[in-house]
Formats: sequence, structure tokens, C-alpha cells
Amino acid sequence: MKRRAFLQAATVGAASSAIAAPAIAQSNPEIRWRLTSAFPKSLDTLFGGGETLAKLVSEATDGKFQIQPFAPGEIVGAPQALDAIAGGTVEMGHTCSYYYVGKDPTFAIGTTLPFGLNSRQTNAWLYHGGGNALLNEFYAKHNVYALPAGNTGVQMGGWFRKEIKTVQDLQGLKMRIAGLAGQIMGKLGVVPQQIAGGDLYPSLERGTIDAAEWVAPYDDEKLGLNKVAPYYYYPGFWEGGPAIHFYINLQKWNELPKTYQAALQAAAGYVNVDTQAKYDARNPAALRSLIGAGAQLRPFSQEIMDAAYKAANEVYDETSAKNADFKKLYDSYKAFRGEEYLWFQVAEYAFDTFMIRARARG
Repeated sequence: MKRRAFLQAATVGAASSAIAAPAIAQSNPEIRWRLTSAFPKSLDTLFGGGETLAKLVSEATDGKFQIQPFAPGEIVGAPQALDAIAGGTVEMGHTCSYYYVGKDPTFAIGTTLPFGLNSRQTNAWLYHGGGNALLNEFYAKHNVYALPAGNTGVQMGGWFRKEIKTVQDLQGLKMRIAGLAGQIMGKLGVVPQQIAGGDLYPSLERGTIDAAEWVAPYDDEKLGLNKVAPYYYYPGFWEGGPAIHFYINLQKWNELPKTYQAALQAAAGYVNVDTQAKYDARNPAALRSLIGAGAQLRPFSQEIMDAAYKAANEVYDETSAKNADFKKLYDSYKAFRGEEYLWFQVAEYAFDTFMIRARARG
């Protein structure tokens, strides 16, 4: 089935099959929205998600519902996106919930928690574990409604100017890492820094920071960080399955005709799948390229992983004790994670482990 036909079917629905399509199109209003993205245009996989959504919604509504994406700074900066959407400056945005933990740490759960769910488990929780309903209950307090809109899969642990083998090696290390992950690494002696992606290269080159995490090989290669910080660590345990969302002003969402809401939901669902598919397809070649250019691939030691895991649970317990919204979402998230890994260890882990070993044997 062609994508356009699928989306049109999704927006019209079976109950409306007896009504002629042209009559529906004529009855729907012309709507123009602006979408502020948190991602620069150079990150084509992420910024491109907003462009894809706009194209699909337009096709599904015969051009009646138009959405125009804007890069950060063209209307507001990425940190101001939530306020701009909630306040009606723009109708919607494409962003990560954990960018706004300064307002409330509960926002972190909308994207991911360190040692949290992987991307498939995240989608299962969001769509069928009550996750997105709980998130939208929380987001409503901030006048936004959210639709899942992409995932990067497990990210890398970042670029380091020197080797990191023990927890002692982290003491005083200045690292670009934000949100709850920054708090957790801070417990291990790291000095977290919040720096925009475009400033990472010069900051590492000058020694202003000692390390920086970004995304994964496909995006990291574009920044050239391997030229100024040769050690490339994995895994990014603070982002095992980070979800991206389309935030929509709550009043604007409620005012939309049901067919337009369905068009947005269907298009966001396509973007949600398509974003990670692009990363999974492009990361292998980018990793080979980085290693070929001299990047030194290193795993985090078991000592560091264990210490970070302990610190993460301390942060979650401390935050739950003083924030009811966080506790409500975290309790759901944690219980779901336990059930998912019961299943994944039986099937996914066993299969992947065999295939990885088989590949190594040639």
C-alpha cells in the first residue's frame, strides 16, 4: 500500500467509508501551523523528522493542513521550545522531553533515564504500557500534548581526550552531559557541562572540556570530534532508547478536527519508525569511517558501569521521595523495564549473542 493511501485511510476511518472523499476534503478547514525543531538542519535524520511529518500531513489532508518546520533560532532556541509551544507562540515542536528537566525532573522520563528502556521497550511502554498516557497527563500541566516521534537507539558514551578506566579517572573530568545523566555522573566525580553541539569541537580542542557525549556515529562524524578527542566510549548507558516527541499546544490539539488529529498521529507514527531505521542503516558505515580515521573504540569498564548504575538508582530514589509526578511515572517505567528484560533475556539477548559470536567466527 502506498504511504499516501495508507495515511488517507487512517484519517478517514472505516466509519466514514460511505462518504465521498472530495466531500470530506471540502468540509475540512485550511490550517497553517508552525513547528519549531530542537535540531539543527545539519542533523538531517532528526530535523528531517519534522519535514517528513509536514509532508505526510499535507498529503493526507489534500493540502488543507500545512505545517512549516523551523530550525532552532529561526523562531526560538531549542531551550525555549516548550515555553513557545505552551504559550502559543508556535503550535507545535519537535524536541526531546529531557531538555526541560530544569523545570521538572519528570521531563527526563519522556525521553529516557540512564539504565532505562531500550528503544523497542520504550515504544512498547509508550504505546501499550500506558507510558504516553501518563506522560500526557503530566504534560497537560504544562499545556502541551505529545506524540512519540522517533528514537536514536542506544547512543554512544562519547568522546574523551584521555582513556577512562576507573571511577578514579572520572574525578574532576569536565564533560558535556546534561539532565539527570549529569547528576548521576556528578556523583562519580564528573563536572557536568551544558554546551551546544556546535560548540563541542572548539571546547574539546581548547581543553575547556575533557569529554563530550553527542549521539552516535552518523551524527558524531559530522562534528569531527574524533580529531580532538580520540577515545570513543560505549555504551551510552544514559541513553539506551531515547524517545523524541512532537509537542503540540494543548488547546490547538483539542481544536483540530478528528481527521486532522488522526493525520498527525499516523504521520508521527511513521516518523517514529523511520528515524531509528535511518540511524540503524547509517551508523555502521559511519563507525567504520571513524575508526578508519583514527578513533579509538573503548568500552566503559565494569567498575564504571556498576558505579554509575548504583548512582542512578540513588538519584531516582531521591527524586521520587520529593516529586510525586516523577514517582508516578518512574514506578510505571521501572516495573515495565523489569518485565521487558525478563522477556528479552530469553529471546532477544540469546539470539543477538549467538549472531554476534557467529559473525566474529566468520
